[in-house]
Amino acid sequence: MRGFGKGKRNGASERSRATLIFFATDIHGSDLCFKKFLNAGKFYGATHLIVGGDITGKSLVPIRQSGERWTAHFANRDHILTTRQELDGLVKAIRDDGQYPLVAEQDELDALADESHRAKVFTSLVVEGMRRWMDLADERLEGTGISCYVTPGNDDFWELDPVIEAARTVQYVEGGCVRIDDRHEMVTTGYSNITPWRTERELTEEDLGARLESLWEQVTDPSNVVAVIHVPPLGTGLDVAPELTADLSLKATTGGLTMTHVGSSAVRSWIERHQPLCGLFGHVHESKAAESLGRTICLNPGSEYTSGVLAGALLALGDGRVNSYQFVTG
Repeated sequence: MRGFGKGKRNGASERSRATLIFFATDIHGSDLCFKKFLNAGKFYGATHLIVGGDITGKSLVPIRQSGERWTAHFANRDHILTTRQELDGLVKAIRDDGQYPLVAEQDELDALADESHRAKVFTSLVVEGMRRWMDLADERLEGTGISCYVTPGNDDFWELDPVIEAARTVQYVEGGCVRIDDRHEMVTTGYSNITPWRTERELTEEDLGARLESLWEQVTDPSNVVAVIHVPPLGTGLDVAPELTADLSLKATTGGLTMTHVGSSAVRSWIERHQPLCGLFGHVHESKAAESLGRTICLNPGSEYTSGVLAGALLALGDGRVNSYQFVTG
């Protein structure tokens, strides 16, 4: 990997002239990881923060309320709470873990047995969580000079888009080309190719390729384009994941899990054809890697949100080149 020039006499001056980006992805609802993301600009000296999709969590945790007593099952154990302070602590732990607490009485929890009602309640919790995040972003980033860009990913509900768009300090960048400074442009999409789970934002390879071409048509300086694409290019170190069987269980042999490539052929063809300056990807949590496709440096920082760890990539961009990059965790 390219480092940040320790020991080089001109390293500091080169970095001071560069555009410094911190990129993270697939934080899946973890309050802890999102707070770290907002702090990354100050911590790393980055002027641009980008989160590249799959920003919301996947499950709710019921907390049964009976008077001033609350019970829940979380983190493989039962919790019995008798004070508001204990309740607040459990709510925080659930949110930090990337899940959504639902405090309700028994009759409300019983109603979740109805699938359509459960889906509606879950969506409302996810939207409320995103509002909290956007309010927090406005509180922490306003006046700092740090730019923040967010796109939903294939796992994220459509209802999130207007919430992100309403934030003062966060730019919603799905499906567009934005200028991030006087030299660099960024094209972004959180759509993926078809997955076994048939999530919110999936396209056939043909349609994904057409979407990428429509983004490129908006570019004015091809030599200075940052491509933020949720799904990585097929057949690289960035898209290796466990293979699944027909019933979606993990495929294994006596030697361990069987691994396969799950990225997009359309994304790879698009990169090889247009050669953006760099490509920032996610989607495949376990495939942290850096690889070049022609001149394009492709990075997937992976995701460790289940451990409360924020995995990211820190880049310094010059004019027509990536001066340096490195993976960071914290």
